[in-house]
Amino acid sequence: MKMKKSLTYVKSFYFLYYGAWAFFLPFLALYYRELHFTGSQIGLLASIPPLVSLFAAPFWGGFADATRRHKRVLITAMAGGGLSVLALSQARGFWVIAPIVAVYAFFTATIMPLFDSSVLALLGERRDLYGSQRLWGAVGWGIAGPIAGWLTGQYGLGWSFAGYLIMIFIGLLVARKLAVIPAPPSEPFWSGVRLLLSQRRLLIFLLTVFISGAGLSVVTNFLFLYMEAMHATRAVMGMALAVATISELPVLFFSGQMLRRWGPGGLLVISMAAFVLRAYGYAIADAPWQILLIQLLHGLTFSTMWVAGVSFAAEIAPKGLGATAQGLFSSTVAGFGGITGSLVGGLLLDRFGGSGMFFWAGSTVLVSLVIFLLANRRQPRRSEPSIAIG
Repeated sequence: MKMKKSLTYVKSFYFLYYGAWAFFLPFLALYYRELHFTGSQIGLLASIPPLVSLFAAPFWGGFADATRRHKRVLITAMAGGGLSVLALSQARGFWVIAPIVAVYAFFTATIMPLFDSSVLALLGERRDLYGSQRLWGAVGWGIAGPIAGWLTGQYGLGWSFAGYLIMIFIGLLVARKLAVIPAPPSEPFWSGVRLLLSQRRLLIFLLTVFISGAGLSVVTNFLFLYMEAMHATRAVMGMALAVATISELPVLFFSGQMLRRWGPGGLLVISMAAFVLRAYGYAIADAPWQILLIQLLHGLTFSTMWVAGVSFAAEIAPKGLGATAQGLFSSTVAGFGGITGSLVGGLLLDRFGGSGMFFWAGSTVLVSLVIFLLANRRQPRRSEPSIAIG
């Protein structure tokens, strides 16, 4: 009964947190455009959160593991993120907004890595149930996305900030009820960190998810600008979020079986192949309804990669360093990958337009996929079981 109650809080938190993101993140580039920022300026602002999270996620995760104050860190991060978004909603001018975005990123970088680590610790040997918990984040995103699209279309982008703040405040109340119980460390903290970073298979996996993160960053930061150029309404943009979320649900529901069948490496291959199709689809699309169809690939693109990364990080982490390992994975995808995708995406958008931007993103991931398959094929499976395909 206690476990069931705890998992109810877990599902509620995922629902609220990702619902808050659906209100805020996809509409941020439109807000910047409304302030008359150029594509390069938007790309630079979009690169700040991944740049900050590159250091903030491992820092907060390591601090939580070292001090064993996971719940306090989580609540502090959520409160700091909410206050930062409130400040951002009132700011004007590039040089005023840039530092606020940096503060926002510093606080929010640790929320999901820390929470995912806590969920995996709660599940214990039933880590295969992670996807069925994380699924409620997709539900929150899917419900909030169309509502956000309608509200911002009817009443302006101010509702993007308001929706985020309302849901994050309720999420903060839920977080206070969560039982965050970190695993006891098996060895001193810094010894565990050295052991974690010395593993060769970790480097191979992180290099690959870096490319995936860069590709996803291009979609996250610039898809709505691309749709706006097609004269898509805000309501249609909200529907694009809903369609993407619907595609996540079956993937997350069956993620346990998929993980057991193909392992993290296999799921990463599926993710990258789906992204190539998705990016090329955007590149040739010429109407908003076509974008909606392409969004059905989002589940195979994002969810498979995220489940693979979270599972691999939990598997490879020394005991007591779960939050540190999740922070390392998150900083690679949202940090290294995010900053690369946002900066390069902004430059490509200015140089080649949206179609060319997505073509080059898809081509880059395709080359990376071929390299990963070749590297994995040459590697003895018994020495690298965690990233072997099949």
